[in-house]
Amino acid sequence: MIIAVDGPAASGKGTIAKALARHYGLPHLDTGLLYRAVGLSVARTGGDPDEEKSALAACYFDDTLLDDPDLRTEATGALASRVSVHGAVRAALVQRQRDFANQDGGAVLDGRDIGTVIAPDADAKLFITASARERARRRALEMESRGVAADIESIVAEIEARDARDMGRANAPLVQADGADLLDTSDLAIDAAVQRAIALVDAQLERHRKG
Repeated sequence: MIIAVDGPAASGKGTIAKALARHYGLPHLDTGLLYRAVGLSVARTGGDPDEEKSALAACYFDDTLLDDPDLRTEATGALASRVSVHGAVRAALVQRQRDFANQDGGAVLDGRDIGTVIAPDADAKLFITASARERARRRALEMESRGVAADIESIVAEIEARDARDMGRANAPLVQADGADLLDTSDLAIDAAVQRAIALVDAQLERHRKG
């Protein structure tokens, strides 16, 4: 069973995807970490994330980088958005993601193009979203919990700029996949959002069984 969870930054898709993985007993992959690892690798080697050759060279990172705490920073998130516009970068990471999705028993993957590119035939698809201001509020709380000062207006601007890049790129833009259920978490607490997601997935799986 493959569950595809897509959505913009700070929408809650990662939290929901992890909860779905626990609920259904499946492995989980946050595919955004792969792009964050590429962006961080480019930055650390002095490359240009907007230059495809530099970004592509950074795709062959060691898996240990996926545990680096610097992957979770706002700066790395912005770098990930910049390197992900390159077709060669996306192509280099596609097979890695598909192999994870197609492992025995299935998996839950979250990202920007899981239901459209990585696993278009997934058994269940969700598109998680929330307002830019609510996403900025959540990100600010997360930053402050780590002792990092946060300015809401700056974060709103960063999120809106990232949304524009992700939705406007030529290669695998962020869109709601065909057959994906929309879940807006703007006014939902985490537990309520997770329960709604489980209900939506269960309904999709039931439709597949009957179909």
